[in-house]
Amino acid sequence: MSSKMKFVEEELKRLKDEGLYVHIRVLESPQGPWVQIEGRQVLNLCSNNYLGLCNDPRLCEKAKEYIDKFGVGPGAVRTIAGTMSIHVELEEKLAAFKGAEAALVVQSGFCANLSAIPPLVERGDLIFSDELNHASIIDGCRLSRAEIVRYAHCDVVDLEAKLKEYVDKDCRKLIVTDGVFSMDGDIAPLPDIVELADRYGAMVMVDDAHGEGVLGRGGRGIVDHFGLGEKVDIEVGTLSKAFGVVGGFVAGSKELIEFLRQKARPNLFSSALTVPDVAANIAAVDILEESDDLVKKLWENGNYLKKSLKEKGFDIGRSQTPITPIMVGDANKAKEFSLKLFEEGIFIQSIAYPAVPLGSARLRTMVSAAHSKEDLDFAVDKFSKVGRSLGII
Repeated sequence: MSSKMKFVEEELKRLKDEGLYVHIRVLESPQGPWVQIEGRQVLNLCSNNYLGLCNDPRLCEKAKEYIDKFGVGPGAVRTIAGTMSIHVELEEKLAAFKGAEAALVVQSGFCANLSAIPPLVERGDLIFSDELNHASIIDGCRLSRAEIVRYAHCDVVDLEAKLKEYVDKDCRKLIVTDGVFSMDGDIAPLPDIVELADRYGAMVMVDDAHGEGVLGRGGRGIVDHFGLGEKVDIEVGTLSKAFGVVGGFVAGSKELIEFLRQKARPNLFSSALTVPDVAANIAAVDILEESDDLVKKLWENGNYLKKSLKEKGFDIGRSQTPITPIMVGDANKAKEFSLKLFEEGIFIQSIAYPAVPLGSARLRTMVSAAHSKEDLDFAVDKFSKVGRSLGII
């Protein structure tokens, strides 16, 4: 490496010294409750495969069917020659599922936030953003060049104070929040946020990446969960978690979606979602429309694991969803916890800065509807064994 690139080596060394270097495990099997890594079967407790759909045969069959009909790739961006009938089919199904007038599908949940925020606000406008919002929201806000006003996490009193501070500024105002916060598993106080938005003339946007397939009737998300109907202006979702595939979407009024089709840069300048991805997502939406059994099983598993971990003495933070953090604090200890659990047959990665604030490193358990009670009992036993050896409990 040349001398001008020396900083790369130095930064890698710093990350390793501070316990912030991420060792990336490679899966050698389909995504599921148990996976093969380094030639051995381990219990998977860190994927976002909430409903166990990643390897569901119904999704696989749909992908094969559509590949035979439509090929593999769209060959262009949506606005030139990349919009296929199957993209429209998926968008219509998602809009109906979400109870929205229309939806726009893009390449990822990350891209969905980059699609939604910059067209809605610009330099001279204001964004009120929860301090723990996801990186994709943060990047979307930065790209908009609007002024970003951070409010304390899920704190509507602080949010109102910030809104009052700028009440006389004549501009577009956007309040944006995650629906379910991915690192803590807590839920945004959306009804209160909507009320404040109405009072102070702000738009409301919620990124429901970890609420799709989890909250609401049959997994319809946080807006349905709180019965807010059309009171939320912009809903962003991902198709890479509960839906088990990849992709993202924005849902809202017909006018909003038409506006974003014309303005959203990921829609204008990046190729459309591939055929097998679209097909598998269509199958996933159909499954959720037909039954809420998987959603119920997910919550049953999540509640069982929470109760079991608390009984063993673990600090599981403020989670209100199946996302269950095990708080450790020190990044190096969290990393050691993860490594020792892997030796015991548990695959769970440690989470540290910048994914979470400094000093709040953790292991984040992510159960799925595919886990059995025996799987979870096995996990709790191993967590307890290693937790005691490290002085965590």
